[in-house]
Amino acid sequence: MAIEEIYGKQAEAYESMVSRQPDLSEILHGIRPYEGLDVLDLGAGSGRLSMLLAGDVRSLICTDIAQPMLDILNDKLSEASDSRNWTTVVADHRSLPIDSSSVDLIVSGWSISYLADSSHDDWRENLELVMTELQRVLRPGGTILILETMGTGTETPNPPDFLTGYYAQLEHRYGFSHQWIRTDYVFDTVEEAQRNTEFFFGQELTDKIIANQWSTVPECAGIWWKYV
Repeated sequence: MAIEEIYGKQAEAYESMVSRQPDLSEILHGIRPYEGLDVLDLGAGSGRLSMLLAGDVRSLICTDIAQPMLDILNDKLSEASDSRNWTTVVADHRSLPIDSSSVDLIVSGWSISYLADSSHDDWRENLELVMTELQRVLRPGGTILILETMGTGTETPNPPDFLTGYYAQLEHRYGFSHQWIRTDYVFDTVEEAQRNTEFFFGQELTDKIIANQWSTVPECAGIWWKYV
């Protein structure tokens, strides 16, 4: 199943899977304290990062290309807070319906990579368009913080070959700093781990889960950040 179909038709399954990952708020806060800021969550999905930020920021704009993901996020934010300091918007990263110089912090988790992987002949152009838009909407003194995969089913970084060019561009062309962290999925049983990840990662990871009897599925993620 194509990734667009997963986000459009299996949003609930995706949310069930990513909800098993660790709370990243301390890591985000260490790079940029976000209390009282105007924040954009680019490619917010079902709210993996938005839910960490919403209670402390002044305002939160959550964009995604898939409305079903934003529907889940809307429900979660509505249940978590009485204050409506957030909006959700269907948008392409390359053309954001957001005012220039209007946000202090941009976070993007596991999202820009879908435009910037080397299976697209125009991935460099896509990345340039995204970066231009992020610079446009960011205020002077703002921060961009990007998270992407460094490998699922691996205990040390082993990024997919089709993303290494993108990651090199972030560091060498666009001037981002970088570190990596573990973002393991923690399930109660091996069977639950298998059931909740196969639809997204496929048979190769399922075979690893069974062979290693993993109820906790290891994953590495990269964090790239830039102070503007």
